[in-house]
Amino acid sequence: MVTLVPLVTSVTDLDGESLTNCALEVRTAVKLRLSNPFVSRARPGSRRRRTSSAVICAVAPALLVGGVIAGDGYSSRSDIGLAADAGVVLIGHGHGHGRGMGQWGAYGYAKKGWSSSKILQHFYGGTTLSKADRPDITVGLSKQSAVNVRADAGARVGSVQVQPGQAVSISGGTATITSGCGGGALRSVPATFVDPINPATNRPANELLKFCGSNAAYRGSLGLDGGRVVNKLNLDDYVKGVIAKESIPGWGDSGGMEALKAQAVVARSYALSAIAGGKKIDDTQNSQMYGGVAGEDPRTNRAADATSGQILRQNGQPAFTEFSASTGGYTAGGRFPAVVDEGDSIAPEHNWTATVSGASIASAFGVGALRSFEVIEANGLGPENGRALRVRVSGSGGTVEATGEDVRTKLQLKSSWFSVKGQTSKPKIVTPPTGPGAGAGLGSADLGSLIPDSLTGLADNLVPGSSKLLGIATDALNGKLGDLGGVTGPLGQAVGVPTLTPDGAGVTQLFQKGMMFFSQPTGAHALAGKGLADFQQRGGVPVLGFPRADRLR
Repeated sequence: MVTLVPLVTSVTDLDGESLTNCALEVRTAVKLRLSNPFVSRARPGSRRRRTSSAVICAVAPALLVGGVIAGDGYSSRSDIGLAADAGVVLIGHGHGHGRGMGQWGAYGYAKKGWSSSKILQHFYGGTTLSKADRPDITVGLSKQSAVNVRADAGARVGSVQVQPGQAVSISGGTATITSGCGGGALRSVPATFVDPINPATNRPANELLKFCGSNAAYRGSLGLDGGRVVNKLNLDDYVKGVIAKESIPGWGDSGGMEALKAQAVVARSYALSAIAGGKKIDDTQNSQMYGGVAGEDPRTNRAADATSGQILRQNGQPAFTEFSASTGGYTAGGRFPAVVDEGDSIAPEHNWTATVSGASIASAFGVGALRSFEVIEANGLGPENGRALRVRVSGSGGTVEATGEDVRTKLQLKSSWFSVKGQTSKPKIVTPPTGPGAGAGLGSADLGSLIPDSLTGLADNLVPGSSKLLGIATDALNGKLGDLGGVTGPLGQAVGVPTLTPDGAGVTQLFQKGMMFFSQPTGAHALAGKGLADFQQRGGVPVLGFPRADRLR
């Protein structure tokens, strides 16, 4: 029996993780401290036949994509008894989803003398270091509602020179040059962007465009795109505005410059992978934190310059390089094989405990008065049976099973690597492939690897350019599957191969409990349960088009 304790506190310091990433925010008090290593961006009905004919029509047997099943199984009844007002004590490790690179681990390895390339190779098994094939990126600026900008050295609007002291405002497709911020109109020209006088990288401060009023400065151009205020700039300049927001610049002064260089490569790769998947980049945690020039630091700028243009590729496409603050000592697997992360031993949240009230748990899962809470499946990697893959919550109103990631989110835990203090029944162990050369991990099957080369060639013959679409699609679908908890999540195992729609506009993938869809305009989305049934009944892709959001219930 677990020793019950009164509720001391809920875990409330998780306040920043996006759906795609996990990073560190540094704030200054008396000294630098870890203030917001936030949550990341990660992500059942009956099996159904495909609703559309496939260009690639060979279907593999039901695939056992995951890892090795081990252990003695688990009890149908919990050995954890709970009093009405008791708290559940959780023993945990790390902060974030644990997929891809652990930032504190990268720092720890850098201090041991590892190069950035060795760090990247360790965390992102199966990738290759390459050069980006596009120089520019467009970033939505969430805090800006209008384009009204100036530059000390002047600017350009189309072919028109904007003189120092003048400003430019844009409305619709018209740019109006004024005598200054708030000054009288001098001239109007058709344009949607204001450009710096020199578009090259690393330009001096007087050439940077600044918003009137806030003086927020940005490299590159500022304008409107689909009603959004956007910043169009060189990819390397973009990375400079990301690294200092997503990592700790001070690491560069304490033996961690190679970790910052690794973060620069990761930031480039992550952005290009998202774009390839049809996602529009912005300056929030939905993409990566980006602060323009105000978000830069000389140390992280040096890391960006030292790795100029470098990205990681997987299956020929920019790799979906997720990262998290702290792995706890072992990465979670998924898109990349799980690896030991000894560098993480220096992380402030390498180990943690949390006490969560029974009432909070019961409310989060809608089970009435809580009776039991136990981990019934874990990955077996590291202490306390490793990360929780599946948890059973029972109460007076019923029993619910949820993924470890779902529990983490609903209870605001630091990570899904937790165990229940006092639980004596051993969870079922499902171990993903491990080590840099192990291939795709449990959390996300490498769907692209399921497609035989012969079928890829056939697809190109039938629909020219389809092999490229398949590559982009499978990367996006893999990323979505990882966000949803991989094959232990709501979709289950992959069934068959990624399949082109007859018109070549997108790709579908069938799973045991649902389906995923991809097109370049909509990106990757998953449907399961009633969401999938409703979609099918209303005509599916031919009638409704590709889904624009996940629906898993």
